[in-house]
Amino acid sequence: MKIDLHTHTFCSKDCVSDYDRIIDVVRKGKLDGIAVTDHNELKGALEMQKRAPFVVIPSEEIKTSRGEIIGLFLSEWIAPGQAPLETVERIHAQGGLAYVPHPFDEVRGSRIEREALEVVTPHIDILEVFNARNALPRFNARALQYAKENSLLSGAGSDAHTYGEFGHAYVDVPPFEDAESFLESMRGGTWYGRLSSPLVHVRTRFDRTLKVLGLAA
Repeated sequence: MKIDLHTHTFCSKDCVSDYDRIIDVVRKGKLDGIAVTDHNELKGALEMQKRAPFVVIPSEEIKTSRGEIIGLFLSEWIAPGQAPLETVERIHAQGGLAYVPHPFDEVRGSRIEREALEVVTPHIDILEVFNARNALPRFNARALQYAKENSLLSGAGSDAHTYGEFGHAYVDVPPFEDAESFLESMRGGTWYGRLSSPLVHVRTRFDRTLKVLGLAA
């Protein structure tokens, strides 16, 4: 199963992608499912899970006090602003998996701080070794090296904020049913990734501005 582990809907502050168009794009593409990882929000993921005819992993990209951590397989919203380790503990408390996105993208201010990454490394389940929105290939290369050095499972996601980005990165794993079986599948899986155009960041800033001005949902 090809699963894009990092995607967004209009429930993120910098995205205007609606459920039905996302479903259409995923069905026409090569993906078997997605993790919906809206910024500090879970309701979009839960709604997509109800609507989609494919696998949807309900998730949240949580802005901790020291950078972002994604919770996969969540059933309850986790508040932003907490310490990274506490956030990981809250993810695990509801049976979810802790997934650290774009850990070495030096351009992105939302990345987890290096010291905080070292603190949570023994407790996280998956490290994102390929993010299609990373500004430079070396940022992904550093993440892959870190995962190898620390014996972490390697994840990949497009970080899609626009329809054309879905599937630019994904993991290819055996079928799974829940968080526990997904983790086992990841051990026997592989990943794929290609970088998106830098222009997607321009579109994201434009969409964020539209929302601030009240011109988009």
